[in-house]
Amino acid sequence: MATPPTPPDLFARARYLLAAHTPRQLPPDVGAEVAFAGRSNAGKSSALNTLCRQNALARVSKTPGRTQQLVFFELPPLEHRYLVDLPGYGYAKVPQDLRAHWQQFIGRYFSERQALKGLVVVMDIRHPLKDYDLQMLAYAVDRGLPAHALLTKADKLGRGAAANTLQAVRKTLFTTFGERVSAQTFSAESKTGVDELRRIVAAWLGI
Repeated sequence: MATPPTPPDLFARARYLLAAHTPRQLPPDVGAEVAFAGRSNAGKSSALNTLCRQNALARVSKTPGRTQQLVFFELPPLEHRYLVDLPGYGYAKVPQDLRAHWQQFIGRYFSERQALKGLVVVMDIRHPLKDYDLQMLAYAVDRGLPAHALLTKADKLGRGAAANTLQAVRKTLFTTFGERVSAQTFSAESKTGVDELRRIVAAWLGI
């Protein structure tokens, strides 16, 4: 009997499955999936690429709102295990009607999707806990889902400053959501926090 692949190896096998712009385009609502959300340019694509030890799994763009659909990545050989890249938010350049469509679509996704097992909200450590970040965390908490605040670009701060920011974020999250939201520092550049993120996502996916 073959030895099952470890989580790092599984994530390294991640590959693009589909992009959904409407609910009917979503894959069957079975299995387990973890969604990644974040403001435009917070480092969400870089975090996904680093998590999966790939350079171009998720597109990295300097254009706000580049991710305009729910993008699903599958983890073979497991069936119905997905990472989901949500549209970046906080995008001033995106047309209002498209923004309204995304908000309605994502709201329905969070309220109805049974395969959704957890949410990672990606935030630039220098600008954490903006209104949209808190709104996305509230979506998960209201559904009873675990959520995780990923403070990216930690290499942009000194170690002490990063630790102080993490402590302050954890305090705010506890005050707002109790113990239902965790937090960590992360850097795609220095690979800080990659193993911690991988353990959390793997546990939510049942790996």
